[in-house]
Amino acid sequence: MLSKKEISEIIGLLKECYPDPYCALEYNKDYELLFAARLAAQCTDARVNTVTPILFSRYTSLEALASADVTELEGIIHSCGFYRTKTRDIIAASAMLIGEFDSKVPDTMDELLRLPGVGRKTANLMLGDIFKKPAVVVDTHCIRLSNRIGLVKMKDPVKIEMALREVLPAEESSDFCHRLVLHGRAVCPARGPRCSVCCIAGICRKVGI
Repeated sequence: MLSKKEISEIIGLLKECYPDPYCALEYNKDYELLFAARLAAQCTDARVNTVTPILFSRYTSLEALASADVTELEGIIHSCGFYRTKTRDIIAASAMLIGEFDSKVPDTMDELLRLPGVGRKTANLMLGDIFKKPAVVVDTHCIRLSNRIGLVKMKDPVKIEMALREVLPAEESSDFCHRLVLHGRAVCPARGPRCSVCCIAGICRKVGI
């Protein structure tokens, strides 16, 4: 496993390579990111970004989403997959936000996890990107790269989250996870990692390569 010094070096090198970490999902309102993240389950961010402008121009408020026609909403998000379950969750979560949270997205893990369709990955995304709190978003890129680099040696997302919280500075954790996504897409995909141009190649353990 990596030492504290090596982890610090990796954080610094990724920060140099990706100085402006960001979430690829596009949104204008807090709840739009929440629902975009729900749509992104088993779907690409690029696909979600083609669907959400249509979705949020048709339903311009939580009230509109909570009272949406199921068949119509399913038709709009159909291409994102699992559209029936996602439709149910979006409508139910909108109603809960209105009824229990004064139409505001809550800012704690426990409250976020109460919302239909929201798991730890989405909750952490909201905590980090919207509320600027320490967060560890464990997606497929994070799972792959954190194991490949040598930060962890496990596949369970919750265990990875807890392990990364132990080794990452809290103030760096959310941006670090976004940088892993950017790095995974640009340099270190599941197949054919480009180690020759990787900024952390000298530290990475290259596990599984």
